[in-house]
Amino acid sequence: VLLLSLSVVAIAHAELCKPDAQNAFKVRLSIKTALGDNAYAWDANEEYLFKAMVAFSMRRYSSKRTTQISNVLLCNVTGRVSFWFVVTDSSKNVTTVPGSEIEAAIRMNRNRINSAFLLSDKTLQFLKITSTLSPPVEPSTPAWLIVFGVVLCLIVAGIVFLIVGGIRQHKKKNKESAERESLEEKDEVTVTAENGIACESLDLKAGHINGVFAADDERFTSL
Repeated sequence: VLLLSLSVVAIAHAELCKPDAQNAFKVRLSIKTALGDNAYAWDANEEYLFKAMVAFSMRRYSSKRTTQISNVLLCNVTGRVSFWFVVTDSSKNVTTVPGSEIEAAIRMNRNRINSAFLLSDKTLQFLKITSTLSPPVEPSTPAWLIVFGVVLCLIVAGIVFLIVGGIRQHKKKNKESAERESLEEKDEVTVTAENGIACESLDLKAGHINGVFAADDERFTSL
């Protein structure tokens, strides 16, 4: 009777876990790709760990679930490594847990499962279950503080630019004013060279009296 019962259970399990069966999921592992020379062999111990992680995920997802390792069935295991699995209902053991619950449980605990096998979403693939997005990494510095720092730097740079520009403009004006004053002074007093002797420019309006000719005029023209 016991042997007959075990045979019936084995046949039932074979019907429940098969490719494309209802509530069945295919898993593909790329251990060699992920770990290279440190890759481990997929054996019965690894299968036991996988069943334990799935059972853990189901129990963690729903407190009402009492899923045991024996409720997780694997089939069609290939050497590359890939296989199918289903989770049976612990209360009946002849029906499978709905695929939506299994998917939600796997998505909820995907990081824990990946860590157990030293793999990632790309090297441990649940083909019918979409990869979970990792939570966004929050920067150590708040975004508003970064924006405030950028705006403050722009303001300081603008103030420095205005100050430097004003100083340069002031120096330029002082230089132009000094050059203008120098030109005006040269215009007022022009020094020229006549017969190799430096002398002041003649006042064309008032004229200029030569003392030599003045003495001659007084000597010869007086009557």
